[in-house]
Amino acid sequence: MIFGKFQFKFKDRVTAASILGESLKDKVKSEERRSTVVLGIPRGGVITADIVAKKLSCALDIIIPRKLTDPHNKEHAIGAIMGDGTVYVDQELTNHLQISSEYLEREKQHQIEEVKRRTALYVGVDLDVDNSQNFDNKTVILVDDGAATGATILVAARSIKRRFKLKRLIIVLPVAPKA
Repeated sequence: MIFGKFQFKFKDRVTAASILGESLKDKVKSEERRSTVVLGIPRGGVITADIVAKKLSCALDIIIPRKLTDPHNKEHAIGAIMGDGTVYVDQELTNHLQISSEYLEREKQHQIEEVKRRTALYVGVDLDVDNSQNFDNKTVILVDDGAATGATILVAARSIKRRFKLKRLIIVLPVAPKA
């Protein structure tokens, strides 16, 4: 953990990404960077990831998780899902909020459809056809511009680790809640 014991205030995403990119130069040596890809989570994470990728001279791509939302507050994440079906649900929270399994299943299907739509829009590929990049034996740097609950970054990391035999996975966030 690079900044585990420090607290910084960033002017904006660009500043945060520049600092993160510079700090990663010591962690990802130049010979490793040739087999490294930086994955950004839309929307703000792509801005951050682009700058990190440029600082490290690495490839850039995107990954699209979607949060599963509380039926009574659409801004509140109760979990997240990927287009490949990888899912994370905060079971304690869903139990506390008394969210039905029927609602959760409908929400999962709705968000998978949204992942497919956004993938076709952003990447120009069809998720129903296996045309994804192969990250086997690569270092993947997973970037978002921040985390509130951590659900989307967690499900993205799980999906990547489940599908590929990575050399290394590095998760980069300039803003996250105190643990």
